[in-house]
Amino acid sequence: MTNILISGASIAGTTLAYWLREYGFTPTVVERASEVREGGYKVDIRGAALDVVERMGLLERIRSLRTDVRTGSVVDGAGRQVASMDGDSFGGRVHQDAELHRGDLTRLLHEATSGVEYIFGDSIASIDGTRVTFDSGLVRHFDLVVGADGLHSNTRALAFGPEDRYVRDMGYNVSIFSVPNHLGLDREELTYVGPGRTALLYSTRQDAGAKAMFLWQSDDKARERAEQQRTLAAAYTGSGWEVPRLLEGMADAPDFYYDSLSQVRMDSWHAGRVALIGDAAYCASPASGQGTSLALVGAYVLAGELKRAAGDHTAAFPAYEARMRPFVEANQALGTGNIKRMVMATPFQVRMSMIMLRVVNLLPGKDRIMAKVVEPIHRAATAIDLPSY
Repeated sequence: MTNILISGASIAGTTLAYWLREYGFTPTVVERASEVREGGYKVDIRGAALDVVERMGLLERIRSLRTDVRTGSVVDGAGRQVASMDGDSFGGRVHQDAELHRGDLTRLLHEATSGVEYIFGDSIASIDGTRVTFDSGLVRHFDLVVGADGLHSNTRALAFGPEDRYVRDMGYNVSIFSVPNHLGLDREELTYVGPGRTALLYSTRQDAGAKAMFLWQSDDKARERAEQQRTLAAAYTGSGWEVPRLLEGMADAPDFYYDSLSQVRMDSWHAGRVALIGDAAYCASPASGQGTSLALVGAYVLAGELKRAAGDHTAAFPAYEARMRPFVEANQALGTGNIKRMVMATPFQVRMSMIMLRVVNLLPGKDRIMAKVVEPIHRAATAIDLPSY
């Protein structure tokens, strides 16, 4: 029986635990937090990832938890609507793609792994062959270790070296937090675009409040919350629309999130008995809209290749990487292209974008035009053939 330690009760980590148990392995999940993380922003499940959750028997549950965002609009500094379209087109979703809250998906996956051993409130301190020492002092032996612990992966640092070797800053920061729904939005998303900065506000079916999201050009690396909030406020000085009021809400937000927009680029996702999945291995950044799908698909493929190789990691890890790498590259390219459209660099670009949006919004064939815009997302989301392991 192969015992496998998974670092991180993330979407990737819990999905991997599910499939490993299905295939007869013994997974254990260690998570730094004291419990499964609730809340979070909305995420998309697209393309091949839909096949993964369907094979897990979770697709209908996921559809029942959809955010049901009905419309998306771009507004100017005075709050005037520049363009509007249905929520799926605005979010780049096609066919059966599903959008739901990250916390809802994490909870659903955790429930699906009932019976798997979870160690909360702890983390890996060192890995020496099969011997793993935890921060708490606990020592256990595992045949394999998989890092599913995100962009700032502790497992990656222990097994592969410092973060700065692999994390590539894209030159933008992101912040997301809950705010009161003072505009009374009903399953709507509004986007305000300024030079070098974009702000969004959205409400969903399950949330009485709203979420504010900010994307802006920056090479700042603020780490402490107070410094991050000062940096965010300074970046949006002079912004119009509802931005000043939204920023007032960050001081009391219980779920304030702030980080750089970055991608992880590695020549290999495995070293000895350690492998990486999800953002720890190949973060594509939130700009790709594919982080959740990459996590789901990567976990499925790694577990499947371990099953196919009867637990022999020397065969399974390279096979996992060979199957996943073209899919990862397609979706990372999506992220680098998308961010330039999401955040306009200059006032001229903002003006031209607003003019084009107004014109397109008036055209009778705007749905066909939007379909062409969305097509690259769908192509990247389906750029892998999933075996039935």
